[in-house]
Amino acid sequence: MKMFEYMGKELFGQYGLPIPRGKMVTTPEAAAAAAREIGGSVVVKSQVLSGKRGKSGGIKFADNPEEAKATAGELLGLTIQGLRVEALLVEEKLKIDKELYISLAIDGAAKQPVLIASAQGGMEIEEVSEEHLVKTHIDPELGMQDFIAREVVRRMGVPRTSPHHQELVKLIKTLYKIFTEKDAELVEINPLVFSGDRVIAADAKVTVDEEALYRQPGLLQVTERTSAEEAAHALGLSFVELDGDIGVMANGAGITMATLDTLAFYGGKAANFLDAGGGTGEEGTAKALELILSRNPKSIFINIFGGITRCDDVARAFASVKKKRGIPVPVVVRLVGTNQEQGRAILREVGIEAYDFMQDAAQKAVELARS
Repeated sequence: MKMFEYMGKELFGQYGLPIPRGKMVTTPEAAAAAAREIGGSVVVKSQVLSGKRGKSGGIKFADNPEEAKATAGELLGLTIQGLRVEALLVEEKLKIDKELYISLAIDGAAKQPVLIASAQGGMEIEEVSEEHLVKTHIDPELGMQDFIAREVVRRMGVPRTSPHHQELVKLIKTLYKIFTEKDAELVEINPLVFSGDRVIAADAKVTVDEEALYRQPGLLQVTERTSAEEAAHALGLSFVELDGDIGVMANGAGITMATLDTLAFYGGKAANFLDAGGGTGEEGTAKALELILSRNPKSIFINIFGGITRCDDVARAFASVKKKRGIPVPVVVRLVGTNQEQGRAILREVGIEAYDFMQDAAQKAVELARS
């Protein structure tokens, strides 16, 4: 479960981590009031469960309450990475002397938490080379000891004589405490800033293990599904909106991921991930197709390997949707398995000739999307 930035910062504040003065708002008037209360220049930050907000125009500055109100009016309702901005964080504008990066995550291969830190933080953290990253695995039995935190700070290039050294050591230990006590999968500060003698968490990204939420009754529950994803969830379908232009439906998480990878291999990009499951009937398949069409794809690739799923059920559902509402984009179908001949006969009646192999079908779907 991802937490909004303002929620992450509230959590940080509860543990005594230094955060900017700020307030979450949902209206332009509230943004003006928050700016007036904070005083001076403020930053108005869109609250969406997505990265790259700055590059998407979701973070702006204001020098007074009137500007904060106008800026909030521009940001509320904005769509960033497919997510609608419905809340803002108005907080003090910091004097930034240096930006750093620090995070804790689970390393599945090592089966241990890993601390990642860098003296080069900010928007381009993904571009920082390995030689400038400090990576340290933490033995859960040992925990975050002082000597580990001090060594990380040293490797970040912050000397013991620096006024920030001890604050960084304390922050790292506190961050690990949050990570373990809140069953987190990720706790990230980017940027962590030096502002005068202060060390401040200028951002907060926290992801909590959903399977452990029953142990975290004090945390607000956040859903990161879009309206289409919520509709799919209600139908028992696994559906995720992506930023490509080829609609995808397959039956099983593994084959769906393979479908996305195969499209990418041929230069295409999926508009969604949709696992229709192993036993989705005609009605469920029809609703799945309607979800795909809601993404306005340039082509659709249906990849069915029928086991529990019967090929004739999928074909019948597709034919029904095509006849009732029409499908305004080209469709490519790979259909093999249980009752495949019956299914293929149904598809031929609506002008579709099914493919035997996923690679051939994926390549055709990419070609149709481009044309």
